[in-house]
Amino acid sequence: MINVEKIRDDLVFGLDIGTRNVVGVVGYMNKSRFMVIAMACREHDTRAMMDGQIHDIYKVGDTIRSVKNDLERQLDMKLTDVCIAAAGRVLRTLNVSAEYTFEEETRVTQEHIYSLNLLAVEKAHNEINGSSGQTRFFCVGNTPVRYRLNGYDINNLEGHKAETIGVDLIATFLPEEVVDGLYEAVSYAGLQVASLTLEPIAAINIAIPESYRLLNIALVDVGAGTSDICITKDGSIVAYGMIPYAGDEITEAVARGCLVDFNTAEQIKVQASQKSGKVTYKDIMGLSQTVPAETIRNIASEAMMKIAEETARKIRDINGGKPANAVFLVGGGGKMAGYSDMLAEKLELPKERVAVRGEEVLTSVDFDVDNYKKDALFVTPVGICTNYYSQKNNFMFVSVNDQRLKMYDNNHLTVVDAIMQVGFPNEKLFPRRGEALEFTVNGNARLARGRMGEAAVVTLNGRPANLNAPIARNDSIYVTESTMGEPGAITIGQLDEFNSTVKLVVNDKTVLCPRFAYVNGELQSQFYDIRQGDDIVMENYYTVAQLFEFLDIDISGFDVYVNNVLADADTKVYENFTVRTAAADEEPAVEAAGAYAAVQEEAAAADEYCEENTAENTAENAAEPEAAHDIYITVNSEPVKLSGKKKYVLVDLFDFYQFDLNSPQKGGNIVLKHNGIAGDYMGPLNDGDNVELYWQ
Repeated sequence: MINVEKIRDDLVFGLDIGTRNVVGVVGYMNKSRFMVIAMACREHDTRAMMDGQIHDIYKVGDTIRSVKNDLERQLDMKLTDVCIAAAGRVLRTLNVSAEYTFEEETRVTQEHIYSLNLLAVEKAHNEINGSSGQTRFFCVGNTPVRYRLNGYDINNLEGHKAETIGVDLIATFLPEEVVDGLYEAVSYAGLQVASLTLEPIAAINIAIPESYRLLNIALVDVGAGTSDICITKDGSIVAYGMIPYAGDEITEAVARGCLVDFNTAEQIKVQASQKSGKVTYKDIMGLSQTVPAETIRNIASEAMMKIAEETARKIRDINGGKPANAVFLVGGGGKMAGYSDMLAEKLELPKERVAVRGEEVLTSVDFDVDNYKKDALFVTPVGICTNYYSQKNNFMFVSVNDQRLKMYDNNHLTVVDAIMQVGFPNEKLFPRRGEALEFTVNGNARLARGRMGEAAVVTLNGRPANLNAPIARNDSIYVTESTMGEPGAITIGQLDEFNSTVKLVVNDKTVLCPRFAYVNGELQSQFYDIRQGDDIVMENYYTVAQLFEFLDIDISGFDVYVNNVLADADTKVYENFTVRTAAADEEPAVEAAGAYAAVQEEAAAADEYCEENTAENTAENAAEPEAAHDIYITVNSEPVKLSGKKKYVLVDLFDFYQFDLNSPQKGGNIVLKHNGIAGDYMGPLNDGDNVELYWQ
């Protein structure tokens, strides 16, 4: 009696969820032999599965639970994880190639090989899901056909030094709803999937050893609903195929011919699979019938011939138009007497080259189970178990937003690895900044950066997790994409230029005037929200009319002189210009002071508004403050130093260069040239510039 407790961690539970039966096997690998220590088999009570497709998830789940419970009683332990295989209904296969180039010559490891295979699988996945419309396909198996080392074919890459490695691979896919039905039925039975493969891949692990794969052999797994086919040649599996015809076609023919229900017909078919003897049954009229087994086979012959024809056609189709050199039959559906001979006839092969494989292919399997003997029915479930070992520690399944993924397990996988493999956009994982606000101030481009949004929200098995959290098989990940922050925003009052002033001299008294802001040609207040593409001009001058309106002085009937030149209402008055008028003789300083106080009060209010309501935006959007610095220019051939400002304009030179603006000479016009051309009072002034300034 085996001590289950000692081998508990080594046990593998394989489940063959067939159209007619659910077969469960529990065992472990002992060196090169697989030891079966528990088996259970249940037929579906109804036709809950047809052609390998689950039609009633919960009835199939009940059958799986019954098998699980039976095995748990045999083992006196609870089973939680199970390996399963999918039938080839609506099977799609793709032959793909992938190549990887190392940065320098590298010795190839198993991890390199698995990563290379995964590149090919991802390529096939993208190709099939990009061309299949709304139907999404799930990869249920992949088989390398050949490897390449620096462009040359090689059987095994491991251990070789390489600059480039490549693979030709067959990837097999089923519609996602087929796979989802299997997972849901297993989950309903209280189990979780440890590995998933394709039934012919599982069967070939047992039925055709690698030493046989040099030969062109076809393996046909004849189940109840489908016949799954795989072809070997030159040491590799080279093709997969499926036809939706199998044992149920024979059962249905028997049911019609014998006038019995489907379950009774299935029993008759099993009895008639023997070459001799008689079959006894009761038809739907309640009459007992006893007929020779040969009579039943004759009734089923037409259906058997159809299956043989379709199987032969499919073998030729995926084998380059030729029959294989030999055919191995496994599965319960292929045991009907006479079927192998029909298939040999359709393939034009000698009868001895088409044979049912059962006990003879299970030579590396030991059954330590009462009431079970080696049979073709057990090839696939045992193969499902042994296939787990080839996947163990190499691949695992996780789900991201309910999309199932098969990933290479390098023991360092994290949440972000899974999210990126599923194709989740990288930019939607991290906070996204809102749209930047772009505008111009006095012709210079400005940008107010948008605010940062929120990062993606990630949960791992229902709990909050970060992107670097490690993941394990069967983990469930949900990710909600990051958000975009608010777009950039700034008001006129928050601009540095708005808070500066224009200094004018009115009747020998200094007056500080706030700057005007024009947006797209229209005067705007400090509370104006700047919009995308706005052209803002912060004027550095007042017209005569604007100046005296600001000072609240009526100049009607009075002359006004700007820099001792008679001016009109539209004459522009720049920084440090002098203005004289008899209209301002009474209280110009008081008026100016009052006006300036009001300006300062508005500026303080703007500062408070900025600090309290837009501190974050200002911190993010404002450029780094530029330090005040000195520049040296030449004015009328004399060096002049300007200091104390971050930036300088031409009119600033009057603060540092003595020039009498009140004594006009030779007609009273000031000539101002900047680097040889007519100067703009608000034009930028740079280190080394040359200025000519004189009366004319």
